[in-house]
Order: sequence, then structure tokens, then C-alpha cells
Amino acid sequence: MSDNIVKSTSTEPKNKWAGIGMTVFAAFGGILYGYDTGVISGVIAMDNWLQTFGYATGNPTTPFAITSSTESLVVSILSAGTFFGALSSGYSADWLGRRWSIITACMVFSIGVAMQVASTAIPLFVVGRVFAGFGVGVVSTVVPMYQSECAPKWIRGAIVALYQWAITIGLLLASVVNNSVQNRQNHSSYRITIGIQFIWAFILSTGIFILPESPRWLVRHNDIEGATRSLNRLTGLPVEDPALILELEDIQANLEAERLIGEASFIDCFKPSKNKILLRTLTGIFIQAWQQLTGINFIFYYGTTFFKASGINNPFLVSVATNIVNVFMTLPGAYGIERFGRRKLLLVGAAGMCVCEFIVAIVGVSVSTSNLAGQHVLIAFVCIYIAFFASTWGPIAYVIIGEIFPLNVRAKAMAMSSASNWLWNFGIGFATPFLVNVAPGSAGLQVKVFFIWGSTCACCFIFAYLCVPETKGLSLEQIDLMYTHTTPLTAAPYRARLIAEDIHASREQGTGAGHGQDVKSVDEENV
Repeated sequence: MSDNIVKSTSTEPKNKWAGIGMTVFAAFGGILYGYDTGVISGVIAMDNWLQTFGYATGNPTTPFAITSSTESLVVSILSAGTFFGALSSGYSADWLGRRWSIITACMVFSIGVAMQVASTAIPLFVVGRVFAGFGVGVVSTVVPMYQSECAPKWIRGAIVALYQWAITIGLLLASVVNNSVQNRQNHSSYRITIGIQFIWAFILSTGIFILPESPRWLVRHNDIEGATRSLNRLTGLPVEDPALILELEDIQANLEAERLIGEASFIDCFKPSKNKILLRTLTGIFIQAWQQLTGINFIFYYGTTFFKASGINNPFLVSVATNIVNVFMTLPGAYGIERFGRRKLLLVGAAGMCVCEFIVAIVGVSVSTSNLAGQHVLIAFVCIYIAFFASTWGPIAYVIIGEIFPLNVRAKAMAMSSASNWLWNFGIGFATPFLVNVAPGSAGLQVKVFFIWGSTCACCFIFAYLCVPETKGLSLEQIDLMYTHTTPLTAAPYRARLIAEDIHASREQGTGAGHGQDVKSVDEENV
């Protein structure tokens, strides 16, 4: 073992249900992310919004419209705000703490929502999208961080996956609300849809205010008494309980080992080191980039417009259906993360999405938009593609970035990883109208854009195979050990050894084999 990294021998406290409930609530932050992401798809297709913010076309079928450049700006500018919000969270999460960073982000988000509700012209609407995006960017980084630091290791992946589930619920809620108000012929159509977001911000900020601060952040700021109280609430164990004390000592020991290396800056995240900080930083940045390059937000940003152009009669209803698939298929993913592991699901998901997207592209270019059977096939494989994403790459990207970074760089490395997600989100959102639309200055790819997404999903498979180790069943401190002594391709035997040592320590102290994980299961995973 490395002299600078302390081996974790802590056992799982017996009662973690209090902490599970608290960290599950933090996933509500995904509602802000998902709803704000999904709402714009319907808003830009609403008659009154187009009349208010667009121009008269002289065409009785579509009397008002917006240009491709305006559509790109309105949709993608949210991601510009989220990019800077995610980067700033690297400082705010370390300075203000995890809880107060989220609360402050909700306030900024609410200011942006107010601007959008009050606007009747593009400039104020766009500025409001930037402010709202800044708040969402902070939340998208700090919520998974908070969950990873507070959740018990045996269910940490599933809990962080619930953040993605909350995102899908937000997307579904946005789709349902859009469908409900689309026929209103006044400003209430888009103002109701956008204004509902005040409710999500209030619920999240109020709930987070009640929850305990991350014990790891408190230890990092030398508040040992506060960290003890936080662990007491998260574990439901008395402050004098040996398991709680041992867990606190583990956190302190690993932080002290990291402090010997020195305080980390953003630049330090890219410096080669014994515990492979550079590899871990690049893994976090690229897994978020590849998640966006699966093409999933093409469906949720432009799905209504895409289905309409594909000859589907009720595109709003089809968008609701795709969001329902997204919500319900995230739940098997949350289960599978702890049952099958992160790495395996990433590989299966990338392969499945690749096949589905090529089928959608082939059907789209081969079958007429008037062919009903062909349109059913197209919708079916879009739904299967979404199911693969929702159960694999959707939640697991956030699980991975919440797990792989050591404490001294976690806030900054997660900030850059989330910023990568939003940077690619912005780029894809901005470029898509120019790639897809049939208009002067646009490429007019339409459904052929799925050939691009299919190719990027093939790249996702290669990336996951080469760069993502299995982290299931390990504490954050044990993951640090694994990176120190192995590589992603050779990590399986070392991970099995860490788990076996943990089981042995648990049995010596009479606490069982760690929530149902026995030596046989470790051997099977190693095979």
C-alpha cells in the first residue's frame, strides 16, 4: 500500500436508512435540471410563444416562426449558463459547503425563471435562460457530490442514479405540462409552463436547508464535532458507536494523507500523480462528454419538432411517451448499477444505443413519412434507444464522477466534469438546428443525423472499455486505493481483494458480510 494513502478498513454501520432517505431527497435537484431542459422543446413550438417572439411568415399553416439562429440561441443558451455554473461550483462547494451551494443556486435559478416569465422579447428571455442555467449548473455538480459523500457505499450507486431518475421525471413533467397548455392562445401558455419551476426551486432549497452537511466537507474544514453530528444523523447511530467513530477516523486519515500532497487547484487536477489524478479527471470530463454525444438531448430538446417533421400526427403526445420510457427505464438502471456494476452496464448501453440509432437512421431514409408502419418502427426504436440510455449512460455518468475523485480535488474535478457535460450540451443544442433543419444555411440532415449519433455511441463503447474501472461495492477511500495500484483494464482482481478484506474485517467484528455481499459473490465478480 502507498504511504500516502490510508487503507480503509471501516465497516458499514448497521442502520443507514436515515441517511438513505436524506440523500434520496437530495436527488430532487434533478427535477430542476430535467424540467428546465425539457420545457423549452414544447415552449418554442407553442403558437403564442412563436407569435410573441417570432416573425410573421405569411403562411396560413404556420403563421409565425423563428429563425434557426434564434432557435439555436434560445435552446442552447441555457447550457452556456450551466457551463459557468458548473465551473463555479468547484469553488462554491468548497467555500460555502455542499448545502449552501445548492440553496444559493436555487436563488439564482429563481431569478432566471422570473426573467423568462416576465419577458415578451428575446433578449430578456435569453438572459433569463442564462441565469436559470447558472443555477442548474451548480445543482448538477453539487447534488451528486453531496449524495456520493453522504450515502452508504453498498447503495451509493443506486442513490446517485436516482438523481438521473429525478431528471427524467422533470423531463416528463415538462412534457406533460407542455401538452396541457399548448393550445392556449395567450401568454399563459408559456408563462405557466416556465413559472412552475419556482415550485421545484422552493422544495429543493427548503429540504436541503434541513439536511445535514456532508461529513467529508466538515472534516476538510476541521469541524470534527459537526462531522460527528452529521454522521449521527446520516447513520442513525449514537456518536459514541464504534462503527461511526471508525468511519469518521477513515475520513480523517484519508484527508490527512491527501493534505500531505498539498491543497489542490484546477491545474493540479491535470498533473500526473501516483493515484492517477490526470486519468481520473479526464475520465470524468470525457464520460460526461460522451453521454451528451449519445444524442439523447436531440430527442428532448428537438423531439417535438423532429417528430412533426417525420410525419407523426401528434408529436406532443409522442414526446410524452418517450419521456415516460425515460422515467421508468431509469429504475431498472438504478437496480442494475448495484447488481451488475457500472462498467458492464456502460458497455451494454453503448452497444444497444448504437444498434438502435443506426436502425432509426436507416428506417428514416428508406421509408416515406406517409408510411404508417415505418413511422411506428421509427418511434419504437427511438423508445428502445431511450430505454438503453435511461438504464445505463444516463445515471451511470453521474455515479462515476461522484465516485472516482479523491476528496482534495473532488469539488474541482466534478465541476469540470459537469462543465464538460454542459459544454457539449451547448454545442449539440446550438448545432442541431443547422444540422437537421431544411432551410437556407442548414445541412438538412433530418433523420440522417442518427448516423452521427450511432457512430458516437460506438466510440462510447471503446471509451468505457478502456477507461472506466468497476467501482461497485467500494468506499470512496477504497476507490482511491484501486486507482493508486491498478489501471481500469486490470482493476478487477484488486477490487475483489479490497471487498474480500472488507468482508473479513466485518466478520471479525461480528457485523456480517456487508449487506448481503459474501465471499462467493466476490469470487464470481472477479471471474
